[in-house]
Amino acid sequence: MSERWVQVSTKILDQLESLEKAEKKDRLELVRSMRFVLRALEMSLVGWKQWVNNLDIMTKFPIEDLEKMNKKLSELTRSFVEYDVEATKLGTKIGLENMKKVKKEKKQKTKTSYVA
Repeated sequence: MSERWVQVSTKILDQLESLEKAEKKDRLELVRSMRFVLRALEMSLVGWKQWVNNLDIMTKFPIEDLEKMNKKLSELTRSFVEYDVEATKLGTKIGLENMKKVKKEKKQKTKTSYVA
């Protein structure tokens, strides 16, 4: 199982590298790339959860290795969640600006229809 996972992960890494090197991506290509990246992350997380939930495997690791894994996963998670907050704020700002624009346009149309 783990040999196959390494092979699949190597292919994923190759695809990620290919996506990163692509130049002049349009919006659709960027969204496609993000979907692939998030799917790769999801697959990895599922694997990690299966591993960590299997105490037969985890109890075989020396505590130093577990501490190292825990530290690295914590750093990665902190970075990802910090970026998530940043992106969510941006999305919220864009969404609010669009909602205000739509409201303003509706008011303009309503005023115009009364005048006509």
